[in-house]
Amino acid sequence: MPSRALADFETDELSMSDHDVESGYISGSSSDTSFPEVFFTKPHLTFLNRQLQNLEPQDILRWCITTLPSLFQTTAFGMTGLVTLDMLSKLKVPRPQNVNLIFLDTLHHFSETLDLLERVRDQYPLINIHIFKPDRAENAEQFSQRYGERLWETNDKLYDWAAKVEPAQRAYRELQVHAVLTGRRRSQGGKRGDLDVIEVDEAGLVKVNPLANWSFQQVHDYITANSVPYNELLDRGYKSIGDWHSTQPIHEGEDERAGRWKGQQKTECGIHNPRSKFAQYLRQQELKQQEEELHQVLQSGLHADS
Repeated sequence: MPSRALADFETDELSMSDHDVESGYISGSSSDTSFPEVFFTKPHLTFLNRQLQNLEPQDILRWCITTLPSLFQTTAFGMTGLVTLDMLSKLKVPRPQNVNLIFLDTLHHFSETLDLLERVRDQYPLINIHIFKPDRAENAEQFSQRYGERLWETNDKLYDWAAKVEPAQRAYRELQVHAVLTGRRRSQGGKRGDLDVIEVDEAGLVKVNPLANWSFQQVHDYITANSVPYNELLDRGYKSIGDWHSTQPIHEGEDERAGRWKGQQKTECGIHNPRSKFAQYLRQQELKQQEEELHQVLQSGLHADS
């Protein structure tokens, strides 16, 4: 289950052991399982963002490791995520903690992205990479058999759900993720322009954007200076790399993510959109299917009567 982090303060009734009742406190050794993993009031979240805003990414990462339980990094091996990974591998903290990776294999990544995955494994052997694929699909052919050909064109919302959102939610659930590091930055434009360093989504998942303040050039310079492996497509005009069918190189002067979903009114793949948006979409799809089934039943009845 994701961590429980609330935007507004609520008073919780916690069932405490006799020792807790006597002391008046709940400690880390308390047996009560309802004690929230992470709890942020809205003023606390505002305060944290104000403080973290002025820190270097390494300091933000150090804060994350010492503060947030069940911390993972979600990545598609973009440049920002690779910088984060490299910084984590070099952090000097009293009690080192590996932050394992979650990679969503949509089954439609560029071959260069999958090659990069293996190079990352070689360079950072201590990091575990958890790979999650669409439900009941091991390759692109199986995905097409289940959902139809070129789903990203026929129903892009369903594609986002099946290839990215559902696998991400399954990963959070199975790995018991309470907080994640992302590779989002303000300089990427679009909805990311006013990005906070730390956020909490509707389900209570804490999302930290440690390089929110960095520019593309800063990320690029770090990659070069520290010999961090990167996607070969970056040398061919790509700056933001997703699935092969929705990613193009960009031109001089274009926003960093201008090559994603070119010509569409879309800037995010779904995993950073509100979960309620997809819940509403799935409900609409369910109602539509029920209407179609009812129509078929009525039509069959009419034909039988005639």
